[in-house]
Amino acid sequence: MYHFIGIKGTGMSSLAQIMHSLGYEIQGSDIDEHLFTEKPLVEMGIKILPFNADNITKDMIIVQGNAYTETNPEVARALELNLKIYTYQEMIGRLTRMFETIAVSGCHGKTTTTAMLSHVLKNITGCNYLIGDGTGYANKENKYFALEACEYKRHFLEYTPTYAIITNIELDHIDYYKDIQDVIDAFSEFANKAEKMVIACGDDNYTRYIETNKPLFYYGLDDDNDIQARDVEYHEDGTTFDVFVEDNYYGHFDLPLYGKHMLLNALAVIAVCSYERLDAKEVAKYLKTFEGAKRRFKENVIGDIVTIDDYAHHPTEVKVTIKAARQKYPDKKIIAILKTHTLSRTKEFAEEFAEALNLADKAYITDIGVDREEEGYDDVTYEVILDKLKNGSYISMDNPDELLQYENAVLIFMSSKNIYVLQEAYEKKLKEKLNINE
Repeated sequence: MYHFIGIKGTGMSSLAQIMHSLGYEIQGSDIDEHLFTEKPLVEMGIKILPFNADNITKDMIIVQGNAYTETNPEVARALELNLKIYTYQEMIGRLTRMFETIAVSGCHGKTTTTAMLSHVLKNITGCNYLIGDGTGYANKENKYFALEACEYKRHFLEYTPTYAIITNIELDHIDYYKDIQDVIDAFSEFANKAEKMVIACGDDNYTRYIETNKPLFYYGLDDDNDIQARDVEYHEDGTTFDVFVEDNYYGHFDLPLYGKHMLLNALAVIAVCSYERLDAKEVAKYLKTFEGAKRRFKENVIGDIVTIDDYAHHPTEVKVTIKAARQKYPDKKIIAILKTHTLSRTKEFAEEFAEALNLADKAYITDIGVDREEEGYDDVTYEVILDKLKNGSYISMDNPDELLQYENAVLIFMSSKNIYVLQEAYEKKLKEKLNINE
């Protein structure tokens, strides 16, 4: 029996689903609060318990979520019983050696790129996948394993990938990384773990600084890339482009997604498929049917209002999400609502958050969601961003009425956590206002 401590975490939920699919006996525990990640676990029949030391027995193997330490009663009991304990990344590391693993890393775009890659590969040839949106699946007969590989605290160095994809490099997780060079060094270490090749975004500011002795191929729109998108057209239905691999025409692609960042994500997927000698028409066929990852630009239309739920929690992600909404809805007013998480990220990137939010016609900022204790940031509030907004206001999570004033608008709710609480309350009020019965 494998017992997952913190099974509702997005990665932990995905991992539990994979191990269940492979035939292992799984159960887990977590806080007594409903999270979107628990639905697939319940559907699989995986038992989810509230945290309690009595859940831990001597016949168990423990998978410990990174959010939990010896202060958790179950971790403490597991240590007391001298049980075998794997961290989340250690257990995934074991899986990466069982399949041809395509590990998708980067400071942004990991989840969507992994989801896109798994969608294409599972339809063409079969593919196992672990996606950071709480989705996981495996079959022992599948050759490939598409894996979202997180750089936080260098966790991705536990993995043994066949291909290492690097979507971009940027300073983030500043509670761990001391500067951008430290981040580049971590990605260089990750690149050196690739058994076959490294595929990196050549249009990014920092990927060209990667130092590796492995074959390295770059993708992007610039002329100096090995995998290049040409004749790109952005329109209200998505993005169309041709792809050349080392100056040889590979194929034409219609992507039902918006923004340059989504085009780059698709190029990473196409690059792997081309080097695996997969037919370009098959790749194009399934890219065209990709609907996105969970909590990535998820739209809901109510009258003349479009609501979008998005995981964006870094300034770069906020910026590209707003730009994508502009591309798809050029005639609508764009309203951005952001809830940041971690005090350090909010303070250190306040200027960048404001610059991104100022791309919207109106921006709202909520109280900061505090995920963990951070020394030296006790005085940080949402005001460090609000003070820099051109047309910004504070909004509380229990005040959806403030948003009912807008007509013919796109409201983008952005957060790595629970901004959807405000969104759902707003949508309910809007339907009541418009007399829409569900």
